[in-house]
Amino acid sequence: MTKTFKLTALAIAASLLAQSALAETWRMATKMPVDSPEGKVFQAIADKTAEYSGGTLEIQVFPNEQLGKEDAVLEQLQSNVVQIYAEGFGFLKKWVPETSWFSAAFMFDDRAHWARFVNGDLGKAWFQQVEEEAGVTVLGDPTKILRGPYRVMVSGPEVSSLDDIAGLKLRMHPNQLAIATWSHLGAEVITLPWTDVYQSIDRGLISAVNSPVALVESMRFNEVAKHIARTDEYHQSIGLMVNAEALAALDDQQRDALMRAYDEAAELSVQLMNEATESSMARMTRAGITYTELDTAPFVARMAEFYADLEARGELPEGFRAAVEAARQ
Repeated sequence: MTKTFKLTALAIAASLLAQSALAETWRMATKMPVDSPEGKVFQAIADKTAEYSGGTLEIQVFPNEQLGKEDAVLEQLQSNVVQIYAEGFGFLKKWVPETSWFSAAFMFDDRAHWARFVNGDLGKAWFQQVEEEAGVTVLGDPTKILRGPYRVMVSGPEVSSLDDIAGLKLRMHPNQLAIATWSHLGAEVITLPWTDVYQSIDRGLISAVNSPVALVESMRFNEVAKHIARTDEYHQSIGLMVNAEALAALDDQQRDALMRAYDEAAELSVQLMNEATESSMARMTRAGITYTELDTAPFVARMAEFYADLEARGELPEGFRAAVEAARQ
């Protein structure tokens, strides 16, 4: 072996050792199964991050709540045992209650309006409060990874307008704002566990339920209620909530790789969710479901009265309605 060859081999070995020393492994916790559209998006983030970082940042995905239920994962996220929690960011109300207003029903004209609000000054201020309170920060634009991909009402009687909500026996989760919202819109609200909905519709205890469209077929709601109306009640996405200390510790290449992977996977989420929804709707339509896209303008107008009253009573976050208006175009 020549001296030059030895030196080259030593240099390569030293380089590999240096890369190994710089390698960082993150844990991502999710609730979703690996073969779901969301699960595929999370794995794409992991794969692309490893590729774009040259292997110096790897992400291990733990699906199906393998690392624990939400409260346990949030503790791990704060303590940097888990570096990413991929989930809807409603759980942030644990630290900053105002974040629950990201899902205010019929407050926003459309998804683009909602996204502008979330990424506006007030939304950013709420996320900053979360970081200061919990050491958890949001990665990039939290509205990009699609969930839902939109909200619908599944009902026995056909719902084609706001007038049809009057007296409708509507299942609701035990959330006071949601109950007040749909009561204001005219429904007879009945609180029930999600897993009791199928049987309750079948027995006539309720006549409608709100759901992400992607869950209607898997929950078999279409077997007992033959009408689906798109409501866009509120808009949903999956935020990648990251331990702020771990994110700050990345070098520029790793951070750029993570963001590039996130942005590309977000585009994939739109494709996968829309394809899955189109296939599901086609199957349900062939089986006799009727589908209606509601004119939500009357819902928004009716709820404007509700929110104005809350504001007058001091029950809205400071500056909330003004920020919503500012996000309109």
